[in-house]
Amino acid sequence: MKGILGKKLGMTQVFTEDGRMEVVTVIEAGPVKVVQKKVKDKDGYDALQLGFDEIRKLKNVTKPMSGHFKKSSVAPQRFLKEINMEGFNAGDNIAVDIFAKGEKVNVVGTSSGKGFQGVMKRHNFKGGPASHGSNFHRAPGSIGQSASPSRVWKGMKMAGHMGNARVTVQNIEIFDIKKDQNLMLVKGAVPGAKGSYLIISSESPVAVKEG
Repeated sequence: MKGILGKKLGMTQVFTEDGRMEVVTVIEAGPVKVVQKKVKDKDGYDALQLGFDEIRKLKNVTKPMSGHFKKSSVAPQRFLKEINMEGFNAGDNIAVDIFAKGEKVNVVGTSSGKGFQGVMKRHNFKGGPASHGSNFHRAPGSIGQSASPSRVWKGMKMAGHMGNARVTVQNIEIFDIKKDQNLMLVKGAVPGAKGSYLIISSESPVAVKEG
């Protein structure tokens, strides 16, 4: 397994050599720093803690986290994730060229938040008649029984917070790699708004800690 951290820059259109148009997402992928190397004998599992997006103002880093970065002589990083990969040690750099054009990757991100939404937008409910005094237009309807079980079942589709959830898009193809600009172009869309952080890996990553 191999992986890297990145930031979604946006979407654009590019053309192939045979004139076909492809819609791609542009990702600033790395370079990332290996902040910590975890080994099975000491930590119970093997993984690398990667850091991305250097924090310029050191006053914004807590003392415990500052000491954590100092152990591996790495500048404080804003985004930390652990990925089960090998071949690197604490303090190493990982660049976007660990991947190649045409490879398939999984991208994990946080979907765009939509705020508090009703059942028609959140769950695609049909709704009721919109006229003639039905008094049932965009309401959710019945949510349970009165006597038994006298409660609302877990998982009931109701209004609530929509979006802002962890989403994984699997097996998307890398359209191009631009090593000199630390850019990765992948076909199609990936979760998240512009500027949101992403995890790109050859398999589903083991993500345990954020910073």
